[in-house]
Amino acid sequence: MRKLLCSAALTSIMLLPTQLFAADYKIDTEGAHAAINFKVSHLGFSFIQGRFNTFEGTFSFDPNKMEASKVEVTVDTLSLDSNHAERDKHLKGDRFIDAGKYSNAKFVSTKITPINDKEFTITGDLTLHGTTKQIDIDADLIGAGKDPWGGNRAGFQGTTRLELADFGIPVVGASSYVLMDFQIEGVSQ
Repeated sequence: MRKLLCSAALTSIMLLPTQLFAADYKIDTEGAHAAINFKVSHLGFSFIQGRFNTFEGTFSFDPNKMEASKVEVTVDTLSLDSNHAERDKHLKGDRFIDAGKYSNAKFVSTKITPINDKEFTITGDLTLHGTTKQIDIDADLIGAGKDPWGGNRAGFQGTTRLELADFGIPVVGASSYVLMDFQIEGVSQ
């Protein structure tokens, strides 16, 4: 009987970290452990890179049931930063993303499709420039677990390509799309 109780206790202890691992996370923008970057063609001659400095979001994550995970992110389009004030004014203006009228972009996942234990596709609705379209984000789990302060963290990276015309944003020459790159680290709540 004693062996049976010890065995049951050990099994429970071994299962406990996995059960605790499924959690809701807040994206760690306060600690600057997350970034939303973009790259867009400049007339077909080069690429302009930039980022959005202000955004917030949450995600739920269970490594044992990845398809049950969810993501929601809101981006302040007025925080667009390409490291050039005049260009930023132009890109945020009514000719392009019209940040004065559409000050937020929002992504809400609708489906997570695991490829393996580290790679997956996030499908969801992106609302940008007043238009909502379904997009896919190719994502990778970087790592997850306890942090040095006793909390749990999970980190991901992802990429997607957005066709500007899909969101009613004018196309100028070869600048018909934007490549998005996401570095996301969350702290469990």
